[in-house]
Amino acid sequence: MTATSTPQDEAAMRIALDQAHNAWLVGEVPVGAVILRAGQVIATGYNRPITEHDPTAHAEIVALRHAATLLGNYRLPECELYVTLEPCAMCAMALLHARFKRVVFGAADPKTGAAGSVIDLFAQPQLNHHTQIQGGVMAESCSAVLRDFFAERREQYRQRRAAPVSEGESGLPDADASSIPAGEALELPPATDVL
Repeated sequence: MTATSTPQDEAAMRIALDQAHNAWLVGEVPVGAVILRAGQVIATGYNRPITEHDPTAHAEIVALRHAATLLGNYRLPECELYVTLEPCAMCAMALLHARFKRVVFGAADPKTGAAGSVIDLFAQPQLNHHTQIQGGVMAESCSAVLRDFFAERREQYRQRRAAPVSEGESGLPDADASSIPAGEALELPPATDVL
């Protein structure tokens, strides 16, 4: 699965990393994707499930939808997708249905990776299309973006929890805040989504 990357692979992954940074800027998990055909950029995408209120708006799906629309075809057999994080099962199947020639990813995903980390959907011989997979292209850079994002999120959460809350600043409307019995704390989960 992991092989030597070419200068084109690294150039494309840098574009995907730029897209991942776009996701970070809007508060999304920083995953970015780019689709090439014959070495030319066709479409890009970054994670948008939170901002779009769409659980399917992963970077790969966003880029895939743009490419299919621009090329006027739901099948993209001459295209290659570069993504900073190993595709999940949903994205892997969408890429297989679109008949991508090749999928290249940066960081492996040990929790939901469907290109070999948890399961390898691309290697299922029963499926009617087989996409070439390559992982580990600029893996350290791709992993670093995710590590830094989640470290920042954890620190922000710690700061919010450590900050004293004065009366009327509970974040709840006043009528709701008064309904919390004295001595009871309102515990909220961190505001982070994980793929």
